[in-house]
Amino acid sequence: MTAADFRRIALSLEGVEEYSHAGLPAFRVGGRKFASLASQGEGYGNLMLTPEQQAVFVEEAPEIFLPIPGGFGKMGHTHIRLAAASEDVLAGALRTAWKIRIDKSAKTSRKNAAGRGGLTNKKRGKRRL
Repeated sequence: MTAADFRRIALSLEGVEEYSHAGLPAFRVGGRKFASLASQGEGYGNLMLTPEQQAVFVEEAPEIFLPIPGGFGKMGHTHIRLAAASEDVLAGALRTAWKIRIDKSAKTSRKNAAGRGGLTNKKRGKRRL
């Protein structure tokens, strides 16, 4: 697979938009980045996975997936070796990163909505004597 394949597959997912992050191609859904081509010069695509999902991918296919070095890798950011990945593997990995961001956005939206359902500002400021 190539960077062009990565871009094509990422943009085929619902609600995805490409944008420039630090001058490099990145992909987001619901305002959250889930993948990038920041390391395309080294032959990698980057996926924003959970640490647990990263561990599964690396264990199942260490010739294709590796953690990004340093702190970002510890948070689940993962390289995918484009030349070693089949279209099915690349599409599945991008879909997984996309779904993580969709689920995280939905969870944040629910949490924010629940927080607004509490006391109104008027009631918060009043004290009983």
